[in-house]
Parts: sequence; C-alpha cells; structure tokens
Amino acid sequence: MTTGTLSRRDFARAVGFAMGATLVAPALPESLYARLGPGMSGEWIQLNANENPYGPSAGAREAMTRSQQIAARYPDHVEGQLVEAIAKLHGVAPENILLGCGSSEILSMADTAFTTPDKNVVVAEPTYEAVLGYARLTRAESIKVPLTGDFRHDLPAMAAVVSERTGLVYVCNPNNPTGTIVTRFELAAFLRSVPKTAVILVDEAYYHFAEDPRYASAFEWLATTPNLVIARTFSKIYGMAGMRLGYAVASKELIAQMRPRRIMNNANASVLEAALASLGDPAHVPQHRKLMNDTRKWLVKELERDGRRYIPSEANFVMIDVGGDVQPIGQKFRERRILVGRKFPSLGNWLRVSVGTPEEMKEFMAALREIVPAQAGRAA
Repeated sequence: MTTGTLSRRDFARAVGFAMGATLVAPALPESLYARLGPGMSGEWIQLNANENPYGPSAGAREAMTRSQQIAARYPDHVEGQLVEAIAKLHGVAPENILLGCGSSEILSMADTAFTTPDKNVVVAEPTYEAVLGYARLTRAESIKVPLTGDFRHDLPAMAAVVSERTGLVYVCNPNNPTGTIVTRFELAAFLRSVPKTAVILVDEAYYHFAEDPRYASAFEWLATTPNLVIARTFSKIYGMAGMRLGYAVASKELIAQMRPRRIMNNANASVLEAALASLGDPAHVPQHRKLMNDTRKWLVKELERDGRRYIPSEANFVMIDVGGDVQPIGQKFRERRILVGRKFPSLGNWLRVSVGTPEEMKEFMAALREIVPAQAGRAA
C-alpha cells in the first residue's frame, strides 16, 4: 500500500494542516511542471490539463469586467448569492453548499476533515491524485485498488477494503485519467455497501461531458446517503480553470466538518460574478458539451482509422496506447510545441490527451502519426 504523488493542482497548496501540526507538502516532480512558462506564448497547443479551450461564456466574461467595480471590497454578498444559486440548482438548502478555491480545495477539506493517521483513504488506481497528495499531509494511509480490465473503478473491490479504519472513499466519475464511468447500478450498490462510518466523496468534475445513458450523478442518492459528499467545479465545462472555483454538496453535518478547513475568503469577486452569469446562461453547457464531445468523437474515429488502441471516454480527454513509455513521447510533442498529459505510472504506455479545438486536434493527430507510427499503437 503506497501513497500517491501530488498533482499539478497541489502546486497552489504548499502547506497542509493535520493533527494540530503544520506540514509542508512534498516537492512536485519536475515532470509535473508541464505548463506554459517564460517565453512560451499562445502559439503552443495545450492538450495536457483537460481545460475548455473555448473559455467562459460571453456573459461570464462581461461579469468579470463588471466585478472590477467591487474589487476593493470583500465579495461576501456575491458569495451568498452564488451559494443560493447553486443550492437552487441542486434542490438543497444553502447550508448544504461549501465553496472552494477550485475543487482542489474541496478535496483538501475532505482529506483534512475525514482522514488521520488512524483513518485511511481508499481510491482507484489510477485516478486523480489530489486526494492522495492531501492524505500525505494528514499522514493517512492510502489504499489503492486497481481498475478493472476495461479501465473502470472496481467498486466491489473498493468496498471490500473499506473498514472501521477508513475515513474517506474517493470515486472520480467520470474518472481522470481514463475518462471511464461507473454506472447508475454500480454506484447505487456501492453507496449501499460502504459503511456509514466512511465518507464517500464523488468527484463529478467531468459530469457535464458524460452521455452514456448508464451514467448517473450521485445527486440521485444525496438525500438517502448521509455519508456522501459530491464535488463539482467551474473549471471544465464552464471554462474557468484559471479562475479557481469549485463546490461541495453534502449534508449540513458533513459540510460543518469541512467548513473550518477552508481558506477564509477563498473566492474572488471576479469568479463569483462569472459563476453566477454562467449558471444563468442555459445555452452554455449544451453548446460546449456538443463542441467538445463532437471533437472527441472525431479524434476517436481518427484513432480507429489508424488501428490505434484507446480507452473509450466520457470526458474531455482520451487515453491512447502509444506502445511504449509515455515520458519520451511527451517530450517529442513538446518539441513540436504541443503539451500533452503526464505519465501515470500504472498506465505507463497510455498517453492522456485533452480535447482542444478541431484545428488543434488535427495538428495533434498529424504529430502523433509522425511520433508514433500507427503500427506502434495498433489495436490487438
């Protein structure tokens, strides 16, 4: 049983608080700094961070500009408005909502609230690593359960390792980095089987992209599952990864346990106003879902035409088998000014590529065909 590595989003959180002591987070591996740096302009194609290349809606951009009028004041009033809007969206009370500096802070609050050296965290392997990173700060043991043969969460196996020593169980649905889902039937059975002494955190960062009819949001079981926390973000479909806003929805008791772990005044006026505008724009989500999912489907067809292996995805990224170590392949893409996903050790031959614009994906495919000839990644 091993602990996971910190993810790129952990760069913003260098200090954790656990068991009454301040702990400094471990340094990030150099390979995780695959972002635009000095001298790197917008000419680079960024397909490495599962972002929305189209950005926020026009209304959200206008709201950001208007927010300058209140930049000198703490945005408590706007925060209250957004909490009420999110509560209305999900049919819950405002006391069931907790905002975070991106969903990263939600995951951090869950770890520090529910894990300790005596309370472990159970996750799939691989999955989004932030929960594992924050668990290192609380000195919690991390129990990793391998994915199934079709690259999905093995929920029965995860439930089987949950014990009285488990504080948190993390399910990313759709999963990052594989893009796979757990179905409505599987999730319902899992929620019933996990003891109420363990908190279940379902991360739905990529919820809006899922089209598989078997998929279901955990919100279906929120009212009947007191140990459930659901995380959402404005980073993906709403195109505001750089603005940092996420939120948790849970029972008032769980929210009350997480709230003291939040950063005070953890959301700025610009992102709060932009989020309100985004929720008020009914066209944004379906338009951006279609734009990005259509591009993902085009990419998949090109991969199939080449005979390449890939993992069917319900998110805004796809994992592609490149037939060898991803690390040098990623460097070759960088030499062509294309940023692609980092290496996930348990899937070392699989390259995660985010969905960009159609033009960007055409450039990616042209580069892929040069770097990895089709036979190297050909389906078995």
